[in-house]
Amino acid sequence: MTDACSLHVNCGGNDLTVRESNGKSVLYEGDANVDGGAARLYKVARDWGLSSSGDFMDDDIFQNARYIESFQGNTSLPTLYTTARLSPLTLTYFSYCLENGEYSVKLHFAEIQFTNDSTYRSLGRRIFDIYIQGRRVRRDFNIEDEAGGVGRPVVMPFNASVTDNILEIRFYWAGKGTTRFPKRGVYGPLVSAIDVDPYFRTCSMGGKKSYKSVYIGIGIGVLFLIFFISAVVWWKKCFKARKTNDKDFEGMELKTFSYSFKQLKIATDNFKASNKIGEGGFGPVYKGTLSDGTVIAVKQLSSRSKQGNREFLTEIGVISCLQHPNLVKLYGGCIEGDQLLLVYEYLENNSLANALFDESGLMLDWPTRFNICIGIARGLAFLHDESRLKIVHRDIKATNVLLDKDLNPKISDFGLARLHEDDKSHVSTRVAGTIGYMAPEYALWGHLSNKADVFSYGVVVLEIVSGKNNTSRVPINDCFCLLEWVRFELSWLTLGLLEQQGRCLHLCPPHD
Repeated sequence: MTDACSLHVNCGGNDLTVRESNGKSVLYEGDANVDGGAARLYKVARDWGLSSSGDFMDDDIFQNARYIESFQGNTSLPTLYTTARLSPLTLTYFSYCLENGEYSVKLHFAEIQFTNDSTYRSLGRRIFDIYIQGRRVRRDFNIEDEAGGVGRPVVMPFNASVTDNILEIRFYWAGKGTTRFPKRGVYGPLVSAIDVDPYFRTCSMGGKKSYKSVYIGIGIGVLFLIFFISAVVWWKKCFKARKTNDKDFEGMELKTFSYSFKQLKIATDNFKASNKIGEGGFGPVYKGTLSDGTVIAVKQLSSRSKQGNREFLTEIGVISCLQHPNLVKLYGGCIEGDQLLLVYEYLENNSLANALFDESGLMLDWPTRFNICIGIARGLAFLHDESRLKIVHRDIKATNVLLDKDLNPKISDFGLARLHEDDKSHVSTRVAGTIGYMAPEYALWGHLSNKADVFSYGVVVLEIVSGKNNTSRVPINDCFCLLEWVRFELSWLTLGLLEQQGRCLHLCPPHD
């Protein structure tokens, strides 16, 4: 049997064809013929099934039920949400012939047992946990809270990795919520539908292809190949000067949430200049608001930047695997045509550099500055020692430290980050970073280790304490860089102490 690469289930209902917003029709296979009352596995279709366990309290009222709930009365709910499968303890859906790879899992819910009025029937609370591949992805999930009321649909997106051709999605009632409202025995997981789609582009589509369809597909493929070759020749002839970097992204599978360019264009009001909140080597950063009200920061890569392509891949690969209070959170990205964008959480107080050196209006007292220093150090300690992947950031500076509404620091911009492996050489063939913040051994000889980040952190601490910008103090004429300025200040302080002891060395004072 050939492996499939998608799964669409109408939980508690019959087979249902749904037309999506893009015009594509999707067949949701139903499981209405499964009783579900006994604790055992049910093979519903050729390559998937379900398991239900537990026994409802006061189950005399369920003795003839099939553990399926249907909405009673008139409703504007889509048909997909008018039926749902219910379980007293655990409900598990599994697909055992999926191709190995990364998948998008969308779980559909609608609370159709409770009411939305002032009667006691509205007092019910349904709370359960969600597990995917044995890992809990949501704890104390409440359909009504997530959807904003009863009788409303809500879709929860997740990611899943399939390594042994088996995907398991489990819903578990942990004994929380109500058990007797609005009627006895109404509790436990309730799910309306399940969508599983691959992030990868190729799929064998299981054993659903007949030989005839294979031959037709080959014929269409040959015609398409001829057309494609002709188009490429014409394209090269007409646009010889244009260079694309698509090869950088061959085989790339985004494990974070994927956004469309249209979504981000609408969110940022067509990347309006007034929404621009920053500018970096990667490209401009814009503030945006998604349709659900989430405020985001969108970093846009110049389509002509080869260096930006490399930074985009590094950022996606590194930060999507890391979660820490002092690291900026990556929501997802967009690869569409020549558009490359990264979507981050929005931090209200911009960068540390803006707070220290620009007229931002922020008052950073000493306790706040101390907490910022500690927060940056904790983020670096996580990167260097505590995370599964040992990371050297390589570009720690005040502009790459962002501040949230409570002035908590978060390290950002991982475009130059490198994996640090103890058994590999620390010599870097390509030195990258910002002049003024790079450790001498790295800048001069390319020796890369955690110490490079520690040196950069030290420079940032000096900036925080002194309020002076290291990059603006260029050693020209009588001006000194910040490190030399601090060294001379400390030397002069030492000489002052010696003078108090009667052992003054008569040297000229340093320049201010």
